[in-house]
Amino acid sequence: MEVRKTDSIRRIPSNFAAEKLRRKPTRKHRPLSWLWLGLTGVGLLSAISGAMVAASLSSTPLQQRLLSAAELSVFRRGNSFARGTLQVPEVTKPVNILLLGIKTNLSDIRNGEGNERRKAGYDAESDSLQGLSDTMMLIRFDPASKRMVVLGIQRDTKVEFNGRNMKINAIDQEGGVAQAAKVVSNTLQGVEIDRYVRMNNFGLEKLIDELGGLEVVVPKDIKYQDDSQHFYINLKAGKQRLNGSKLMGLMRFRKDANGDVGRMQRQQVVLRSMIEQWVNPITVAKIPGLMSIVKAHVDTNLTVEEIIALGGFASSHGKGKVQTLMLPGDYNGDGKHGTSYWLPSENGIKNMMAQYFDHGEVDNTPIEPSHLRVKVIDTGYYPDAAQRFVKRLEKEGYKNVHLDTNTKGLKENLNITKIIIQHGGSINGDVLKQKLTLGDVEVGTSGDIYSDITIKLGKDWAQKK
Repeated sequence: MEVRKTDSIRRIPSNFAAEKLRRKPTRKHRPLSWLWLGLTGVGLLSAISGAMVAASLSSTPLQQRLLSAAELSVFRRGNSFARGTLQVPEVTKPVNILLLGIKTNLSDIRNGEGNERRKAGYDAESDSLQGLSDTMMLIRFDPASKRMVVLGIQRDTKVEFNGRNMKINAIDQEGGVAQAAKVVSNTLQGVEIDRYVRMNNFGLEKLIDELGGLEVVVPKDIKYQDDSQHFYINLKAGKQRLNGSKLMGLMRFRKDANGDVGRMQRQQVVLRSMIEQWVNPITVAKIPGLMSIVKAHVDTNLTVEEIIALGGFASSHGKGKVQTLMLPGDYNGDGKHGTSYWLPSENGIKNMMAQYFDHGEVDNTPIEPSHLRVKVIDTGYYPDAAQRFVKRLEKEGYKNVHLDTNTKGLKENLNITKIIIQHGGSINGDVLKQKLTLGDVEVGTSGDIYSDITIKLGKDWAQKK
C-alpha cells in the first residue's frame, strides 16, 4: 500500500506546565493507559496534567506484540499524524483506524497442555487477545469535515483467505492483525488503513464499570441464557443506565430476527454513548482507575501522541458529528442449509467509500423517491399525526412507506423529527427534509435495518397544521 510522506502535523501552543518525566519501567509491549481514553474521546486536554503531554514525547507504538516488516507495510504509516514535543498535537489529515473487539472464551484459547484458566499469573479469559473478532469497525477521523465516521463490519462477512472462504471475524485469530487489516482493506475496495486497536471484551466491561455505566436505549425486551459460556441477558426495553456486564450482553446478543446486523446496531449505540460519557469533565477524575484496567486489555500500533491527538479531535467534534454506517450487503440465507454469510455489495461499498472515506468519486445524484424504502416510527404516540405524515410522504412520491406504531417502552418525545439515512447518500435525506420543511438529517444505523430512510416523528410535525 502507498506510504505518504507528507507532514501531517500542526502544532498548537499548550498551556500545560510541561516538563520531562521519566517513565517507570513496564512489562515489555504493554500499552499505556491513555489508549482507550484517546480513541473514544476523553480529550479534555486542558484538564489533564502536564504529565500526559510529557508522555507524548515517546513515539513508540503501544503494542503487545511486535509486527514484522511485512506486517507493518500493511498499515499506512509515513510520518506520524500527531507529533509534538512540548505542544498539544492535532489531527491534520484523515486517519482510518481498524477497531477489533476480541471475544475471549476458554474454548477459544488452547495450548499443548489443554485449556488452562491460569498459568504463571496469566488469566486466559481476561488477559487473552486470541479470540474471534466479535466487533469490527473502521473509524475515520476527518479534520476537513470535522466528523467521525464509524463503519460496522458484520462478523459473518464472507471473505477469501488462504484459498478458502471464511467469515471475516476469524482472520485476526488465524492470521494476525496485519492480515485482518489487509482483508478489510480489500473488502472495502482498497481503502487504506492507518492504525489498529484490539481490545478484549473483559477489558471493555471493566472500563464501563469504572465510568459508572452508560446510558442507552434498549430497543426491546431481551432475555437469553447460555450456560456453556456463562452468558445471561435479562433486559427490559427503554432508556436506562447499564453496567459493564449488562452492556456486554446487549452488544453480544444476536439470537433474534436481525441477527448480526441488529447486534452491530447496538454496538454502535454503545459507542455513541461512550463518546458522550468520555467528554464529560467528571471522567477526568477517573483516569487513575482507567489506567490499570486498560493496560492488560489493549494492543495497538498507535503512539501516545497520536492517541492524544485523536482524543482532542473526538472531544471537540465527536459528540455531534458521529456518522454510523454498516457494510452494505445481505445474507445468503438462514443458515439452515449451509454456512450463513453476509455477502458484501460491491456497488454499495463503492458508493460508501467514495462519500464517507474519500476513496473514489462521489455520486450525489438523489435516488427517485419511489425507489426508497421508508419506515416511519411514531416514538411519541402521535397516531393522528403519524397517519397524516404517511399521506404527506405518499403525496411527495414516496410509495414504499411503512408505519410502525409498536413503540412500547421506547417513547422518546423528540422535539425535532429525525430523518435517519440507513443506506445511500445523505443527499436523499436532504431532499426529503427540503420537501417536508422540517426535521434533522442523521447518517446512522439506529433506524430500521431494512429501510433506506427511517423517520422518527417529533413534536415539530405533531404540532404542524
